[in-house]
Amino acid sequence: MDKEQLRSELQKRLLAMPPEQRNEKSHRACQNLISTPKFQGASSIMMYLPLPHEVDTSEAILHAWQLGKTVAVPKISWQQRRMIAVEINSLETGFSTSDFGLRNPMTGAPMPFEEIDLVVTPALGFDREGNRLGRGGSYYDRFFADEKFRASKCGFAFTEQVVDSIPVDSTDVPVDFLVTDEEIMYFNNQEGE
Repeated sequence: MDKEQLRSELQKRLLAMPPEQRNEKSHRACQNLISTPKFQGASSIMMYLPLPHEVDTSEAILHAWQLGKTVAVPKISWQQRRMIAVEINSLETGFSTSDFGLRNPMTGAPMPFEEIDLVVTPALGFDREGNRLGRGGSYYDRFFADEKFRASKCGFAFTEQVVDSIPVDSTDVPVDFLVTDEEIMYFNNQEGE
C-alpha cells in the first residue's frame, strides 16, 4: 500500500471512532505518556494541539503544567512551510483555528530547539519500527532534521493508528518511542534512558 492509500485508510479509521471512545482512549494514552521516564524527566515539552479526530493531548499538557514543566506547541508558517515551537500558558485563549480544525498559537515566545527535551508527535499512522506517516506536509520531518534538534521524539496515537509497515523515504524521520492507549513501544535502544 502506498502512502496515499494508507493515509486514506487511516483517516477512515479515525473518522469511524465514536467521540466517547476517542475521549476514553485519549485519557488512557495521556496516562501512558505521563508515566514514561522521558515525560517525567523533561523540563520542556513540545506537544501538539490535536485535530478533531486525533488523540487529545489536553490532559498531558495540564499535567505537565502541574509538574512545573514548560509546554510549547507548534506554530505553523504556511507560507514558509515550516513550524517553530512556541511556549503556551493556556489551552483556552490565543489561538486561531484553520478551516480543517488546526489550532495555531497567535502569540507566545519561540522556544529554541536546544531547550526542548521531548517532542510529542502526531501522525496518521505509525509502525512498530518507529516510522511515522504524517499528513504529507513534512513539517515534523523538517523540524526534526534541524541540526540544533536534540529532543527525544515520541509518537502519540490510538492503537488503531499502528500498522505493520509504513513506506518511508530518505527524508522521513522516525520517532524514538511510541505511546498509544494500550502500550508503550521503544525503538533505537531508548528504553533505559
